[in-house]
This record gives sequence, structure tokens and C-alpha cells, in this order.
Amino acid sequence: MTPDIPASRDLVLIGGGHTHALMLRMWGMRPLPGARLTLINPNPVAEYSGMLPGFIAGIYRREELSIDLVRLCRHAGARLILDRATHIDRDGQRIELAGRGPVAYDLASVDIGVSTAVSAISGADAHVLPVKPTDRFVQRWTEFLQDGGGRIVVIGAGLAGVEIALAARRHVPNAPVHVIEADTTPLRELSSRARTLVRARMASAGVALTCGAAVVAVTKDTVELADGRVLQADLVIGAGGGSVAPWLGQAGLEMMGDRVAVEATLQTSDPAIYAVGDCAVIRDAVRPQAGVFAVRQTPVLLHNLKRSLTGRTDLRRFRPQRDWLRLIAAGGDAVADKWCFGAQGGWVWRWKDRIDRRFMARLHDLPDMKQPEVPRVLAEGARNAMGDKPLCGGCGAKMGRGTLRQVLARQPVTQRADILTGPGDDAAVIAVNGQKQVLTTDHLRAFLLDPALMARIAALHALGDIRAMGARPQSSLIQVTLPRMSESLQERTLDEIMAAASDVLARAGAPIIGGHSSVGAELTIGFSLTGLVENPIAQNARPGDILVLTKPVGTGVIMAAEMQKRASGPAVSAAWRVMAQDQAEAARILAGGQGVAARAMTDLTGFGLAGHLAGMAEASGATLQVDLAALPVLPGAEDLSAAGLRSSIYAANRAAVLGLVTVPDTARGRLVFDPQTSGGLLAAVPAEAAAGIMQAVRDAGEDIWEIGRVEQGPVRVCFD
Repeated sequence: MTPDIPASRDLVLIGGGHTHALMLRMWGMRPLPGARLTLINPNPVAEYSGMLPGFIAGIYRREELSIDLVRLCRHAGARLILDRATHIDRDGQRIELAGRGPVAYDLASVDIGVSTAVSAISGADAHVLPVKPTDRFVQRWTEFLQDGGGRIVVIGAGLAGVEIALAARRHVPNAPVHVIEADTTPLRELSSRARTLVRARMASAGVALTCGAAVVAVTKDTVELADGRVLQADLVIGAGGGSVAPWLGQAGLEMMGDRVAVEATLQTSDPAIYAVGDCAVIRDAVRPQAGVFAVRQTPVLLHNLKRSLTGRTDLRRFRPQRDWLRLIAAGGDAVADKWCFGAQGGWVWRWKDRIDRRFMARLHDLPDMKQPEVPRVLAEGARNAMGDKPLCGGCGAKMGRGTLRQVLARQPVTQRADILTGPGDDAAVIAVNGQKQVLTTDHLRAFLLDPALMARIAALHALGDIRAMGARPQSSLIQVTLPRMSESLQERTLDEIMAAASDVLARAGAPIIGGHSSVGAELTIGFSLTGLVENPIAQNARPGDILVLTKPVGTGVIMAAEMQKRASGPAVSAAWRVMAQDQAEAARILAGGQGVAARAMTDLTGFGLAGHLAGMAEASGATLQVDLAALPVLPGAEDLSAAGLRSSIYAANRAAVLGLVTVPDTARGRLVFDPQTSGGLLAAVPAEAAAGIMQAVRDAGEDIWEIGRVEQGPVRVCFD
């Protein structure tokens, strides 16, 4: 039996650069017990710069050069925080972020790359597209092609600028491409032989090159040179030298020029902070920025971080080679350069392509780690109870609707006159001194490793019950179960949870006034809330009412797929974003903020859309007709449904409404049984007020969709 090792040290990776991406893969193969690993990056994917020219040339699809950080973090057992670092507080050992509270560290490593420097040129910030950060460039290039392309000017005739110019020329052969270089000699990093080959390739491709002319100003459609010449341009690309984010220097780390200085051990001037990739330079072995170093730094970085986390000082040294193979993409073929030898041709491109694809395969094809074996002999029924899928988190871990209803039906009816509702509604209603107070409790089994994001989602999820009753949130209690960890990590984790939860609940008007904490097998976060209401919204939809929904569905299938490393990073991040989205204004408006309240309302939870619609139909004694095509669905959810992905509660949700719900057996149809965490508000509103209510919600900056209507007829839900 594998012992449960408590986490005791925090290792935080800042940036999803190539070195960190490779390290996540290697960490997943051999993690360090007791170390909690975190990656901070603004986006769920990172682009591999080595394949960028091929993407621009139309050879690669975007997903082929995308490194999925969500899948890598799942593989490594690391939490992923989608945010941007803004400062390192070295005294407090905390990393400050742009969109949430700080993250504490014992060791940190920085791999954020560089940003192309263009701000010295007048108008550049508004009109020049920098090559780095790469994600922004990829998106803007895609939009440029969709708009029909046009004249291209590239600022900078180093390797990056020339590769981009040749690739652009290949993809848009009728568009003029002009490269501008302030230096009199382009491609200084190449040998004279390779430089001659690349310049000849530019000439044959029709790429214009102007050297010894600095760019002084850029407008929407012109580029002005220092000698007075003006070039027409529909897209201006900045491919000059790069610089690191200013906050790195402001953290007090020693710099060499515009890069962080590191020792051969990859440690900065602060031994608790490492730096790798383009943002760093080794003090006694200065080299130009090159992707080859990122790959070769990875095993040294991993070894040294593990040594430091275990309190050891026998660190390895990274010794970068003085010369290395450069493979320069040349718009369909390539040029090789090493030891002052240059070669060109299609065979060089195929060589480069093979190297790049092999590198990406290491990050795309992640091995399945061995799971604990199930004993051969089990008690009768145990194998069926386990199911064939891992237990989901969030509302995917709820008990089935059918089981819950059977148990609640056997409970005694309350005899107290001040308890106005029985079990089964979104929240209980209690009469208190002439007022009506609603009371609810909810908790979630963690489905992600970021406690702050989990706390935010859990708080919004719990608020859904209060808001579905049309009530105003009043107060809250928090219940937290932390997995085993050291006391210092307990304090850090609870700090993150409380900061995120307090922010959500204080804004809602329900400050946290107490709670309970414990240590257990896994992270669980829950809340008990009260609210005040004059007239609770009854489940009394009438024929003719319009059915509306305030969030898309699909969180259950996406989270189930993410557990199996089968959901894409963008799909997962979109689901996180929707679950973490407040819907206070929609709730206020649907509760009567526009003068007309919903006649029936509930929040979508683990029973899925079908289960909640069935409950509304039963309470209202009506038929609910739903337009399946109008149902808002999260990106990627329908594809995952079509691939056979399901949440562990899916079968129970479907069985619970058998005979009440009819729906096509399609990928989209199966999503109506998908459990939702922090789901949208489902409401029936009077037809005459529906348009005004929906417009008011949208004017408030929140989403709402019309998905169906209430009709006279037997109790049932029909999707068509």
C-alpha cells in the first residue's frame, strides 16, 4: 500500500516556456513525494516557437504547434493558475498576480520568455504586431489571413524576422513582403555561407530587404524610415530583439542587460529562484537566445529543483555548447548552419520538420501512469459500485436524483409552523420575526488543484440556491477539508481559499461569519448560507411562459474528460471561466428587478438540465418544450460527448427522469443529462416580459438564452 505523503514544500513554475513544459512531462514520470507543484501562465496553451514559421507558411495547423499546459499539469499532478505574474516578493516568498491573490513559494523557477521590443518606435504599441508573445501573434496572423491578407512589413532582419518574411511570402504569394533592418548587415548570427544562402532564398522568393535604415514611426497603414522613405503596409510585424518583463528586474534579481543573470546551476542571485529559457543568461557562458538551450536545460533544472526541495546542495551545472546546429525555415525548404558550414534544400526542411515533430510528440503523447491495481476478489456488488469511470468532482460527485428523492420521501414531515418549505427545494424558507429567511448548504469535492479557483466556484455554486429562490444573500459559514499537508502549507492553502471565497461572498452581501475546518483525504469546500426574501419564487410555471438559461452547459463532460487528459486546454479554461462567473445581475433581474419576476427558477447542479426541467415540470403540472439547437453549449463539450465521454453521475441522471424526458440520442442530446457545477439559472418568465428581462440581463453584461417554452399538457419535458 502506497503511504499518503503530506505536501510540505511549494515549487512554483512561473511561465509555460519550453523548459517548464518538458519538466512537467518529466515530473509526471517521477514526481517528488511531499512537493506541491504549481504552474502560473496566462493561457492554457503555449506555442512552440520552432514551428511558428511553418504555421505562418500554412504548413502546420495551430493545434500542431500548441503545447497543452492543462494536459501537462494533469499528467504532472500540478495545479495550473491561469494568470500573469506581476511581481516576486522575495522577502515574503510570494508571487503576486494580476487577477487574484498572491501564491506562496519555497522554490520558484521563471521561464516566461521575452517580449519583442518595439515601443521605441513612434506608434508601434498601437500598430506593430510583435512576434512575441507568440500566442497573440498567432491569433492576429490568423485574423489577418481571414481578412484577405495584404502588404507586410517586417521590422528586424535577424533569424526570426527573415523566417517570418519567407513563410508569409509562401502563404500569401501575391502580397508584397518587405524586411527592414537598422543594421547594415542582416542575419549577423549566421556564418557567411549560410547568410548568403538565406539572402539568395529571399531574393528568389521576392522578399524585399532594406538594411541600414531604422524605422522611426508606424501608422495604421504606413511605415516611416529614418531616411524619409514611407512604405505602405497592411500588417507590420516586429521581429527585433526581445526583453523580459520589467517586474523581474524590479524584484531585485541581478540582471545582465535585459535578461536575468543565472549561475551554471540555473539559480539567480536569489538561490530560491531559478530562471531558464530566453529570459535568462548564464553569467559565465553568455549565449544568444536559442531553443536548443531550453531542451538541454530541462534535466539540469529538474535535478537541481528536486535537490533543493530535499535540502541538498549537490547541484548540477549546465554547460551550453559554443556552437550549435541552426535550422532556418526558408518558406518550404530550410538552411542548415553549423561550424561555418551552410546547406540548403528540401532535405534540410524535412530534417527540421522531423526534429520539431519529435519534440512536440513528447509533449502531446503523454503516457498513462500506472494506477493502483484493483484486487481480484471483491465483495459482491463492489465492482458495480466502482463503475467504469473515475469518480468525478464538483457536482459530478452528487448522489443520483432518484436515490436522493427516495430517501427524502421517507423523512417525517416537519411540524413547526415557522418552517415554510420541506426538503427538496433549492433552499429552505423559515419565518423569523415577520421576515422570511432562506437557508441552504452546499459543498463540492475538488475537481481541480487550485484551491482559490475551487473556492470561488464553490461559493458561486452555493449562492445559486439562494438566488434561485429570489432571495438576497445575507450571511455565510464556510466548511473546508484540506488534504494532509504541513502546517505552513495548511496556512497558505487556507489563506488562498478564504481570500477567494470572501471576495465572492462579501460582494454578494453574505460575508463569512464563521465555519469549520478539518483534515481529510482530499480537498472539499462547502458553504451554508442565509438570505432574505419577501416573496420566494415558487415553482409555478404557466403555459405560455418562456424558458431561459444564463450559462452554457457542458461542465460535467469537460471535467470528466480533463481527468483523463482528453479535454483540450482551451475547452477546460472556458469551463473554468464559466463556472467562476458571477451571475448576480441576472439573479436580481429574474427575481423581479425589472418589475416582473420569474414564475419558476432553479440553478443547474449535478442533476443536469433534464433533471431540473423535470422537477419544474412536475411542480408546475405542465409540459416543457425545449429547443435543443438553442441550448448554449460550452466549446468542446459536444465533441467530447460524441467521443463517448461521460461524467460518473451521467447514468443515474438519465435513469432518474426515465419516462419524463424525451430527447434525441445525439451528442448534444446527451448533454442534457450532464451534471453542472456552478451552473446557470433556469427560469420560466412571462412571455410578455421575456424580451425586456433578457435585454436587461445582457445590458448588465451577463448572458442569457431563450431555450424553450411552457405548454399545456401532461407532465413531461420534450427536447426537439
